Amino acid sequence: MSEMLSVEAAQAALLAAAIPVIESEALPAESALGRILAAHLVSGVNVPPLDNSAMDGYALRLAECADGQWLPVSQRIAAGHLGQPLQNGTAARIFTGAPIPEGADCVVMQEDCESRDGEVRVVRSPKAAANIRRAGEDIRVGQTVLAPGTRLGPAQLGVAAAVGETCLTVYRRLKVAVFFTGDEIVPPGQPLAPGRIYNSNRATLIALLNQLGVEVIDQGQVADTLDATLAALQRAAAADVVITSGGVSVGEEDHVKAAVEKIGRIDLWQVSMKPGKPLAHGLIGKPGGMADFIGLPGNPVSAFVVFCLFVRPFLLQRMGATPHTPASFTLPAGFSRDKPGKRREFMRARIELGQAVLYPNQSSGVLTSLAWADGLVDVDAGVTLQAGDPVRFIPFAELLA
Repeated sequence: MSEMLSVEAAQAALLAAAIPVIESEALPAESALGRILAAHLVSGVNVPPLDNSAMDGYALRLAECADGQWLPVSQRIAAGHLGQPLQNGTAARIFTGAPIPEGADCVVMQEDCESRDGEVRVVRSPKAAANIRRAGEDIRVGQTVLAPGTRLGPAQLGVAAAVGETCLTVYRRLKVAVFFTGDEIVPPGQPLAPGRIYNSNRATLIALLNQLGVEVIDQGQVADTLDATLAALQRAAAADVVITSGGVSVGEEDHVKAAVEKIGRIDLWQVSMKPGKPLAHGLIGKPGGMADFIGLPGNPVSAFVVFCLFVRPFLLQRMGATPHTPASFTLPAGFSRDKPGKRREFMRARIELGQAVLYPNQSSGVLTSLAWADGLVDVDAGVTLQAGDPVRFIPFAELLA
């Protein structure tokens, strides 16, 4: 484990170790936001159930409006109400979502018609079947509308409602225990003594985990001693996954790695990247099995970047979600880089005037760079750049999708 892994090798190793949960539960659909679907959702209805109008206008026969003659309006059909079969030589006043009356073969929107005293004529001829939404055009009876592994967002819950589902089968919530090491960190709200800093990693990490919808078990701050770290790990091992922040580097006060190796093993340690080299993954023992262990770097930017690139995909797969590859795109660099880096680098940037512009201070301790940035510029080791050169930009919206 002395040789650093590439980013791709580390990602692949983590995903290979991410064994999805198999237990499931039934939930009311309104309580399922963010959860992972565990069973096929098959529609028992057509959506829409009947041919219906896509516009406010007039339903009629195309052949009867070609010469611009006036047609009597024989009925009025609102959404949710069935009309009568259309009489020859007439039109039906119709509104968006209303069922198409038998005999009509198009809907002319009201802006393309003239009306007078109960009659209408078409001033701009439509095409056949214009403005008609066909029964089952969106969803057909027997169609699988959502597959297992789907993460349920607002659109997915809307689809479930559209087919009449009120209860969904989802995987159980993943239990993730967290604790934080470092005698220098202090919880916000307490006095800040000389040499101390506030613990920003706790707020960031718990927010990232809550955004995923896991069950967070917060064990707070742990003293920088081997015994305290070992005790914290043993308590945390009751969860599915244990995540720590700090203590996985090579310093004399970095006890997490040593403590893990006493009750489990480290399978992955150190990635050839900047920021975020000291990423660790392994297993720790617990009654009846093993819990996954993930050690994040202590620097706030490093912890955030490592979480986005490695930990979040790992947790989603553990939750039962279908893997998602973050989309990226190429932009011209709004900066130059004269000195090639020794490791692959993920730099905080945002888009300005169509270019990727870097935050001026790329230190892994500058948390404000994350609040400022839109995403990360991904630059391989050994690469120099001039302004205007193409660079790969990964939006935070994709990394946190």
